[in-house]
Amino acid sequence: MKIGIMQPYFFPYIGYFQLLQYVDKMVIYDEIKYTKQSWINRNRILLNHQVHFFSIGLEKASDYLYISQRKISDQFLKKDRKKILAQIQNAYQKAPFFNSVFELIQDCFHCVYDNLFEYIFYSIQKICQYLEIKTPLIISSTLGFDNEIKKEKKVIAIVKKVNGTKYINLIGGKDLYDSQDFLKEDISLYFLKTHPLIYPQFGQAFQGFLSIIDVLMFNSLERTQHFLNQFSLVCKHPNT
Repeated sequence: MKIGIMQPYFFPYIGYFQLLQYVDKMVIYDEIKYTKQSWINRNRILLNHQVHFFSIGLEKASDYLYISQRKISDQFLKKDRKKILAQIQNAYQKAPFFNSVFELIQDCFHCVYDNLFEYIFYSIQKICQYLEIKTPLIISSTLGFDNEIKKEKKVIAIVKKVNGTKYINLIGGKDLYDSQDFLKEDISLYFLKTHPLIYPQFGQAFQGFLSIIDVLMFNSLERTQHFLNQFSLVCKHPNT
């Protein structure tokens, strides 16, 4: 059984959803420390032909809190999310699939939760529904493993907890793990590498690896589902 384990990201790039649709089960961390300047609560769109960042504002809190313990700021809920939605509308209102996709994006932004994890998890669920991805999503805290375990040992513990035999990670994590540690536990280690994807963006030079928002605005559901299969698996052999 193929298992993926990821942090929650807000409208992540398409590789995240390639992984989601490929694995048999996806575990989403909620008991993991929030990292500043990460992709957890921010991403990028194309605005006026330039790459533009947007983010979820958070209340000030200890750096030691888990994602599930962080709260979204009143500033974001009362003002900033409206501004970001207006920017997205301005950026993509002439995109071919704007009408159907913007309704989805609005739904995600207007989610009722003020908890960071629940807010992001809701958007992941909604996009999976739109893309018809059926992979079960498991919140890590429901598994009952020892959360003090670190790095490879934590991943291995989770994979074993959900009866996995293969752990699939995104290619960016290739240097984080030693495949020997996994092989000792009868778990195969693979990495998903997204193929270069190019599609029209208002006739301008292509900007890749943006938020899934960009992909959805410019591509039909069927074409986006085709993109979900445009990847290769890299097997990390011992001592490589």
